[in-house]
Amino acid sequence: EACRREGTAASVYARQHGLTLASLYYWRRKLKLAAAVGDGGNGAANKFVALRVVDATAVAATSQCTLVLRSGLRLELAALPSTAWLLALEQAHAGAR
Repeated sequence: EACRREGTAASVYARQHGLTLASLYYWRRKLKLAAAVGDGGNGAANKFVALRVVDATAVAATSQCTLVLRSGLRLELAALPSTAWLLALEQAHAGAR
């Protein structure tokens, strides 16, 4: 999207950002497919989730919910998130592998 907004050639954009052209095209295709499959094509799969990083000892004292993903990533949350959020997290995590 940034490459398109800047109006630069993909090869120039890739070089400016330390990417190979093949890598740029790979991720462009992967993200386009994920958006089309993950949300029926309406763009909702491309939303980012805000995260706040805090000291682990502070979290342990106040956390009400702990999610541990298969990769070992551990999320400490104040409350159980919605099922839609959990599904989006799983889809995003699966796409990042």
